[in-house]
Amino acid sequence: MLHALSYLSSKGRAAIVCFPGIFYRGGAEQKIRQYLVDNNYVETVISLAPNLFYGTTIAVNILVLSKHKVNTDTQFIDASGLFKKETNNNILTDEHIERIMQVFDSKANVDYLAMSVSVEQVAANDYNLSVSSYVEAEDQREVVDITKLNADLKTTVTKITQLRAEIDAIVAEIEGAKHE
Repeated sequence: MLHALSYLSSKGRAAIVCFPGIFYRGGAEQKIRQYLVDNNYVETVISLAPNLFYGTTIAVNILVLSKHKVNTDTQFIDASGLFKKETNNNILTDEHIERIMQVFDSKANVDYLAMSVSVEQVAANDYNLSVSSYVEAEDQREVVDITKLNADLKTTVTKITQLRAEIDAIVAEIEGAKHE
């Protein structure tokens, strides 16, 4: 990252594919993140779906560094849900790429997809640049109507009780016929 940054012109921008661990681990990696954030070089961090690249199944991130940002915010984009399942790999379709680029260009906050965060907020979070720390994941759990569920259970229990009574009557009839 620092090597790419050193080669950027004053209006340069670099997009670097990175392993996700570098965005939250401590030590030297945290010091590098702090340097990048404090000097306003981190424009965007984009998390991608797993299994997009040949030879690795892990999810990766794209770190976009810029030497000409217009503000001090850092944009986070969770594009991990944007992919199409193919035979052995996932792929990004043209529509997925277009959606990511639209959000990147607009810098808009989009629920469950993108959030721009102030440098102060990133610093307060120990310079953690993990997308999941800033972009809330959409809750995809099924909403259960507990009243309806209880009513369905009551109906099912009643049906089971009736079936048991019918089965008991049939068994008694069969057993009675055996003894005659």
